[in-house]
Amino acid sequence: MPLAQTMPSSGFQAFILCGPGLSLNTFTSSPEEFPKALVPIANRPMIWYPLDWCYRMGIITPSSASAIDAALSQNPHLTSLPSPKADVLSPKDLSQNTGTAEILRIPEIQDAILGDFVILPCDLICELGGESLLETWMIQEAGLGGVTGGTASKTGPKMGLGGEKGGRRGGLGVWYETKGEVSVKGEETDFVATSILPAPAVPPPPGSLRPNISNLVYSLPTDTLNDITEERKSFPIRHSLLRRHSRMKMLTSHRDAHVYFFPYWVLEMIKRNEKMDSISEDVVGWWAKAGWQDGLGDKLGLRDIFEGSEDLDAEDGMLHSGLIEEEIDLGSMSSTWTSDVRANGRNTKIDQRQFASRVQDPKSSDLQTPKGEIKSKLNIPPMLAYIHPSRPQSPLIRRVDTAPLLLTVSLHLAKYESIEEKGKLASSPFAHTKKIAYPGGVAQRCTVSKDCLLAENVTVEEKAVIKESVIGANCRIESGARLTRCLLMDGAIVGEKCQLNGCILGRRSKIGRESLLRDCEVQEGNIVPEETDAKNEKFMIFEGLEDEDGGLDGDEGSVFDIDDGNDIGGGPSRPGHIIAPAETQESILN
Repeated sequence: MPLAQTMPSSGFQAFILCGPGLSLNTFTSSPEEFPKALVPIANRPMIWYPLDWCYRMGIITPSSASAIDAALSQNPHLTSLPSPKADVLSPKDLSQNTGTAEILRIPEIQDAILGDFVILPCDLICELGGESLLETWMIQEAGLGGVTGGTASKTGPKMGLGGEKGGRRGGLGVWYETKGEVSVKGEETDFVATSILPAPAVPPPPGSLRPNISNLVYSLPTDTLNDITEERKSFPIRHSLLRRHSRMKMLTSHRDAHVYFFPYWVLEMIKRNEKMDSISEDVVGWWAKAGWQDGLGDKLGLRDIFEGSEDLDAEDGMLHSGLIEEEIDLGSMSSTWTSDVRANGRNTKIDQRQFASRVQDPKSSDLQTPKGEIKSKLNIPPMLAYIHPSRPQSPLIRRVDTAPLLLTVSLHLAKYESIEEKGKLASSPFAHTKKIAYPGGVAQRCTVSKDCLLAENVTVEEKAVIKESVIGANCRIESGARLTRCLLMDGAIVGEKCQLNGCILGRRSKIGRESLLRDCEVQEGNIVPEETDAKNEKFMIFEGLEDEDGGLDGDEGSVFDIDDGNDIGGGPSRPGHIIAPAETQESILN
């Protein structure tokens, strides 16, 4: 895949949400020291991937504080990103349990959002160029306002909100298939229902994402769907959904990537609806339902948002005189547009049905609204869904929020040919300069396969065998050790004649000599005793925990096998703004 180049500024802002990382609790047990955003994926900090994606798309911010510049300069991968650097926002009301939608109601965050914006998680790995998604959104939903709708302080031409009353300026989300080469057992999925969009007047060019864009009509996590079906013994579907969308595609093995392109008015909708706690379930879910469920748009306050904007933008002559989209059919002006033969006078069928005096016309608004309360039809801008195709050569899109995904995705990225081998223009944007950053540290009488990735200052002693593994900086693999499908974070040590298969070792951890570990996780700084034989275990240290009888604290090297927690909404971070709780912010900066 060609390396995507940095694009000119698009006028968007991006907000990267950084959660506490409970589902990676083996490595994020101390978020004030090592938060989820800094967990390495293929030897790069997790936050590097969404930041790089935004910079390649052209989403940047004007300037950042000098303290942020100094902090982000400490990691060599983050210093390779172009300027300006990201701002780290840590509002006083933000905690580790704050919902993702609730974050956008915090005054400091609302003041930071100046126009149309993008929401994405810190654990996103997206090889697909963001400029393609942005271009698709602007073609389908930008309306007159484009990316200029927002506050008066937004730089650039001010054309107002243009398009909302005409059903334009909707949103765009991304979903991907969880099955395939980069998949793990038990991965979280979402239930998604979509309907096809009308055929465009101008056919999309080759390589366009338009064929994979559809209208989102229903979205919720699969766990919620299972709870509903278990409680009601069925899955209820409203008649209004079937009347509006008779042809739907329902997907159960896809997952929400939590990448959303939002117009500025969505911020006002979230502000008015305090019950919205989650962006994926509440904001996107209710918005999709409002497109076909009568009256829901009014309950969400969309009529007041769309119609109330006319007074605010009355000075804008273009908006005050009416929407251009409603007066001119821009598609018919295209040289590639073809008229419908059935639209001429000979073939047009006019509905001349007449009803008896006692029967009302079903199209009449009198049936819907009592006299004196007639309201115009509320056009809800659609929430579009990009369903990423699951083909072998498709760009990688994944969320890395569990330990199995951390290992699988890291090993997949390690297989990419380096820039040294393939050339910069033909390489993936996630390719490293070299597969082995420090060849001098690798002994001659050892084996390192081509699908391995070794960071700086890694020492591999004689007779060691490393296959399909990712080794972080300053690690040491002692003589006779065998590693297969392993991920080692910075400073880990593997003792002599150890055998590790499918393991993840935290920073500065140490494995005693002649140990045999299979599918294990080792917490940062933990020392596994010599000759340990374990499978599917988590080696963690708990300090300060006592039982009711005043038991002793956990000893170093103790083995605790605990279940993964679910990752919950935390603060966001953005290549203009990284939003995270105060303790997480300090660790990111240091």
